[in-house]
Amino acid sequence: MKNALITGIAGQDGSYLAELLLEKGYNVYGVIRRKAVVDYGNVEHIKDKIHFIYADMVDLVSLINAMQVSQADEVYNLAAQSFVATSWEQPLATAQIDALGVANMLEAIRAVKPSCRFYQASTSEMFGMVQEIPQCETTPFYPRSPYGVAKVYGHWITKNYRESYGMYACSGILFNHESERRGKEFVTRKITDAVARIKLGVQDCMELGNLDSKRDWGHSKDYVYAMWLMLQQDAADDYVIATSETRTVREFVETAFSKVGITVEWTGTGVEETGRDKATGKIIVRVSREFFRPAEVDILLGNPGKAEKTLGWKRSISFDELVERMVRNDMELVRKEVAYNNL
Repeated sequence: MKNALITGIAGQDGSYLAELLLEKGYNVYGVIRRKAVVDYGNVEHIKDKIHFIYADMVDLVSLINAMQVSQADEVYNLAAQSFVATSWEQPLATAQIDALGVANMLEAIRAVKPSCRFYQASTSEMFGMVQEIPQCETTPFYPRSPYGVAKVYGHWITKNYRESYGMYACSGILFNHESERRGKEFVTRKITDAVARIKLGVQDCMELGNLDSKRDWGHSKDYVYAMWLMLQQDAADDYVIATSETRTVREFVETAFSKVGITVEWTGTGVEETGRDKATGKIIVRVSREFFRPAEVDILLGNPGKAEKTLGWKRSISFDELVERMVRNDMELVRKEVAYNNL
């Protein structure tokens, strides 16, 4: 039976990965930070099946302890300050967690169990101002946020430890992947939560930034399976995980509203743009400059050919199903909220 250690286990990807590894018979250890109130996040429903270890990505001693306790055969480093907007507000904290934290984890593995296999969660945000379309493993990086910059360091330090120390260390360059467990600070979940609230009459309008930004969106459950596959290969390597399809934020909004029977009509352009409910004429979407990035990433589109060929990976959840699942989940959550408030 293998031991796996997951940092960031309480997040979206961590929870789906924990479920996958438990199904495969692993002993699953999860790193969580000590808080005044214990918060198991997205693994609340399986917390009794996980061995939790208090540690922090900026504290090497605690990560060494986590390795000693878990004796991990596989480490999945999913811990990060992962919100791009917050990285502009907290650039130094983002660097410490997303960049130096990776080096800390690699050092802990090297000190305790060098044979352990390591997965680093890299990101399509490293491509930023894209140098080619679509992006693949050899596309040059041009990050456009402190988050993207920090992730480039994490990606390259992983490659350096692999080449310098012979460690099994690989990175998955994952393009945007969402789910019902996505935090509401992310635009996709912000949209589906607002759609549910507008449909159920508890919110009038949602405010968004650049509707023309293009992203390659998949489902987290498909992407964590790719993470596992990467650590089962004979040799460590880096892989782009994506759908090879790109959609605008506008398309995501339209698809989400269509799931509740609302058709959006657009008027205006840029920061003056609004979306109206075609049936009622009521404004339900408004563009606000507040939500534009200081340096915009206009298009991300990944080429997963290498992963499909080498890993045998294929996404199973389509864009339409992804949006439908998220909207359905938020409709249920908001209905329960409304019922509770009406007690």
